[in-house]
Amino acid sequence: MPPNLTIRNLTATALDLQHIERFAAEHVSRGASTLSNARGALISFLNATDFHTKELKPKGDPVSSSPALHRVEPFSTIETDVPAAEPGAEVVRLTFEADGSKYVADVPAPVGRSVTMRRVDDDGSGDDGRGGGGEFTTVYLPHVGFLAVFSSAHPGSWMSDLGDDLRLSVLSIPGTHNSPACYVALPSVRCQFAGIREQLDNGVRFLDVRVSAESGGDSMPLVHSAFPVSLAGTKYFSDLLAKCYAFLEENPGECVLMSVKREGTGRAGDRGMSRYLRDRYVASDPDRWFTGSHVPRLGEVRGRIVLVRRFRVDERVREEGGGGFGIDAEVWPDNCEDGTVGGGLVRIQDFYEIDIGRNVEKKIALSRAHLERAAALEHGATARGDGEALPLYFNFLSASNFFNATCWPERIAARVNPAIVEYLCTRHGVAGEGEKGREVGDGGTGVVITDWVGAHGDWDLIRCVVGMNSRLIVKGEGASPACAVEVDVEGEKGSEGS
Repeated sequence: MPPNLTIRNLTATALDLQHIERFAAEHVSRGASTLSNARGALISFLNATDFHTKELKPKGDPVSSSPALHRVEPFSTIETDVPAAEPGAEVVRLTFEADGSKYVADVPAPVGRSVTMRRVDDDGSGDDGRGGGGEFTTVYLPHVGFLAVFSSAHPGSWMSDLGDDLRLSVLSIPGTHNSPACYVALPSVRCQFAGIREQLDNGVRFLDVRVSAESGGDSMPLVHSAFPVSLAGTKYFSDLLAKCYAFLEENPGECVLMSVKREGTGRAGDRGMSRYLRDRYVASDPDRWFTGSHVPRLGEVRGRIVLVRRFRVDERVREEGGGGFGIDAEVWPDNCEDGTVGGGLVRIQDFYEIDIGRNVEKKIALSRAHLERAAALEHGATARGDGEALPLYFNFLSASNFFNATCWPERIAARVNPAIVEYLCTRHGVAGEGEKGREVGDGGTGVVITDWVGAHGDWDLIRCVVGMNSRLIVKGEGASPACAVEVDVEGEKGSEGS
């Protein structure tokens, strides 16, 4: 027997479950061509991604139809008396009412991905979930019968809903690891399925960029360690920037955090690269960049790239920048479980040396623990008495082992990403339910950085992270929290104070 359906409402709107219909399920071939399906299946096999050549859809008329009466208050969870769908054999159609409108969700969704609820009229007609009625996104976990409901932010402009006064520290920001490593490349080198613009359009706001630098040159090829990100020709930093600039022109309410690190075989050092970056790119478009050394408020950086510096900076560049050049992440702790950078301005989980059979579960646990640390932060709180912002939490879900094909980036992502989706949906932001049982503040995630999102339309992880900003929207611009959380940047726990 399937478990009873549990519903978690991660929005500011009360949801009333009013009606339930149960359908026998049928597996229907997707509309894509045979060639496309074959190609998708091959990629799925090689890269451990989940590709469906068939969709699970309701068959015929409902087997049963009954009214329901379950209210799910904002930011709350209930277990209903409704049995969840029998996996693979059944589709349950749920009708909710919210703010006077009706919405329909089928669980599970046709291909098991996050979907936007369909708004319907009393006669059952309505939009297709992509129009003006798309206020809610659902993520369903069939093995536990758990439905999480998020507010549907427009993926390309979700920051526009947030107040200018919010520090980036308290935002829930999805990111990608080795972001431009999305081209045809060695499987140990490629980290992403989707290109930079597709990532940005789907909500990613942190890009991890590695470049090689030559003495006397400023072209800066994109690399992953010593390897180029593409086997089909060199890709350059300038091309990546052009895509970011175009995105920000079209979405001026957004910002992009960009971590830049020197790797590869180029002969220039960090200080030379800092001059190239400043002279060739930042100085030529200063309005497109934020190179301050503090964690900014969102209003300071809309329409701009926020530089996170993972390299040593030339003293002349530092001095001309007023004592800094970007958020200082220069002394990066290696393979860390909870490291600090920049005097505690950044806290990092970047445990990456992994063996799929031995410690992938450790990686998942460390990722969940860092999510919980970030959840304790609260808008308006300070980490120190000098008015500095709370630290930025960088949480790398990525890991790899070059010498073990089962531990290449996409295969680790196939294990870690679904585990983190489940954690975010079921436990994140719930007091006492995290990895360490801590209390929570705003329930944010910090910057969550992952591999291989967007494969075959699977943006669930990005949708979950973005959805965690709802509490900040509720508080509104300029709102003050009921209490502040002082964070010990060296220790495990924070303390609450009024």
